[in-house]
Amino acid sequence: MDSFSPEAIAEAVATRRHLHANPELKYEERGTADLVASRLRGLGYAVETGVAETGVVGLLDTGRPGPTIAFRADMDALPILEDTGLPYASTVPGRMHACGHDGHTASLLLAASGLAGIAGRLSGRIKLLFQPAEEGGLGAARMIAAGVLDGVAAIYGYHNRPAYPLGRVFAKTGPTMGGSSLYEVTISGKGGHASRPDLTVDPIFVGTAVVQALQSVVSRRLSPLESGVVTVTQFHGGNSHNIIPMAATLAINTRDGSPAAFERIDQELRWVIAQTCEAHGATAAIEQTMRIPSVVNDAGETDFVLATALDMVGPDRSGRMDSLPTMGAEDFAFYLERVPGCFFFVGNGEDSAYLHHPRYDYRDEILPVAAGMFTAIAERRLGGR
Repeated sequence: MDSFSPEAIAEAVATRRHLHANPELKYEERGTADLVASRLRGLGYAVETGVAETGVVGLLDTGRPGPTIAFRADMDALPILEDTGLPYASTVPGRMHACGHDGHTASLLLAASGLAGIAGRLSGRIKLLFQPAEEGGLGAARMIAAGVLDGVAAIYGYHNRPAYPLGRVFAKTGPTMGGSSLYEVTISGKGGHASRPDLTVDPIFVGTAVVQALQSVVSRRLSPLESGVVTVTQFHGGNSHNIIPMAATLAINTRDGSPAAFERIDQELRWVIAQTCEAHGATAAIEQTMRIPSVVNDAGETDFVLATALDMVGPDRSGRMDSLPTMGAEDFAFYLERVPGCFFFVGNGEDSAYLHHPRYDYRDEILPVAAGMFTAIAERRLGGR
């Protein structure tokens, strides 16, 4: 953190607040991308824009042989009406940076300035990935498809964490954040008049049985040593007061704490739905419409990041997590499926509103902490320490 001047930190704060006031949803981050690209060019980075539509990649090549490492920040906001009353609150009704991606972007830009300043004592290359559409848009997968991981030996990223001490840096080896899947289920029965249910196979009745039966997937079919959630988020059927419809549809969201938990939940969910429908004379079509895997940190890279944090912020402000900090999904998982790396956390304050809350705000005090972690990681990996 000492490598950042007060002026550089003040610029990062101003950048963060500008981004907060001007939020852009997934694949609409054009103003953010323009700002990022301009800053990187000014620092001497080779810049590629339009990656996965609105992503930006900055490359710092030291000119000396060595590995290539990558750092990632996400840029998109959420469709939430802000209720903070801050002087830099969102100027776009119904949109806000409720997850801290404004801070993630600003901190990686601050790190970019620090990295440019120490490039003379590094070897290898550094890729800075400014990613669109983390919030349900699978932006990471599209960035990978565009080739951003080509030649990359390791990747690092972070997320701010409400409810943890301000500026505390921590990480967990192995499964670290939950995976998420979305399913669309169509239950087909036999329609008819509401007065003669005995002549029908009522898909609404069957659907209620499915909703109840699904609660057994985690409570009775998943090991209690694993983490999982199955939630029915939508249930639609019928359009008349006196007609039993031919079909009903369910939307299901699942969360899993590990790849093994996902496999079990997926298998049992499909079995429970099919068997419940069959028992009532109905059929089910099940389509998985989205899958974000769980974040799985590499053991060696996590040890490396924690050692870096220990040196940078000390034992009282760093440490290892032994349990999942959240079942929320994070598409950084796609990067970790391809190359080793570590997704770490920086505390946003114990009094912080939670992520995706209309009163959430990223704390500016952690900008130099996160940026300092990026620069320290690079110096250790590429500086021969």
